[in-house]
Amino acid sequence: MKKDINIPEVKDVHVAVVQEEHLEYKTQDWNAYIINNTNKELDTVLIVSQGYNETKMTPPMRHTIAKLPARSYAKIEYMQEKVLELNNAFKVTFFEGNQMFDKTYLFRKNTINNKALRPLPLMQLKGVLVK
Repeated sequence: MKKDINIPEVKDVHVAVVQEEHLEYKTQDWNAYIINNTNKELDTVLIVSQGYNETKMTPPMRHTIAKLPARSYAKIEYMQEKVLELNNAFKVTFFEGNQMFDKTYLFRKNTINNKALRPLPLMQLKGVLVK
């Protein structure tokens, strides 16, 4: 039964959006990252991202990271400027040992901007973080 399934709370795993210089095109691009700020490796990280508002919805993007080592991060996707005007949800599911974890990270529309940049754990960069 559904009530018998125990999915524990996710701690110290974050999704962040960082503005970085694209070296080839000399542009400032927004990129989403997953940050594993735990002492344990994450296995089979599945991420489904989607932008939406009252009238628009992007197609879901699916990503898989086989293993995300402890105290590390990985790029999820490039985010176009138009998508920042939407709510952006990242549904993250992963295994830590034999235990499954699941959490949805939501960036509300227009919250990804230069004024919202803050220092990020592990990355030595500034970005917009959802815990």
